[in-house]
Amino acid sequence: MTPTPFDQLLAAARQEREPQRLLFVFVSAELPDDATDAERQRFEENAGGSLKPVLCVDKLPEELSDFAALREESERTGVAWDLLFAAALPGQGGITPNADDAEQPLKMMVGAIETGNIGRFLAFDRNGQTVDFY
Repeated sequence: MTPTPFDQLLAAARQEREPQRLLFVFVSAELPDDATDAERQRFEENAGGSLKPVLCVDKLPEELSDFAALREESERTGVAWDLLFAAALPGQGGITPNADDAEQPLKMMVGAIETGNIGRFLAFDRNGQTVDFY
């Protein structure tokens, strides 16, 4: 099986000099109630809408074997999602960030996504392929 771009992210995180904790925010794409006809058309073409964070989690790269494992774990929550945003929280001095260290950066990530400030995160579809925004 060919590695996905997400799997390549995992491999890169494992090779970093400082230990990494990965931050993930799962979002659903929604169409606002006051959407115009043009916005509705774009949404139907999977090219528009609003992004709503619905689930977030932090993981060590070693806790995931591949994208399929993360997707399967997310499906067990019963929360529907369309895209996944990812970022890395590096350790310092060889010390791995713990879950408490990730709490505030995850909150900031959720806030950034809610305001449309997504340029500094990697985005993946449900197959682990990267998504570009224009």
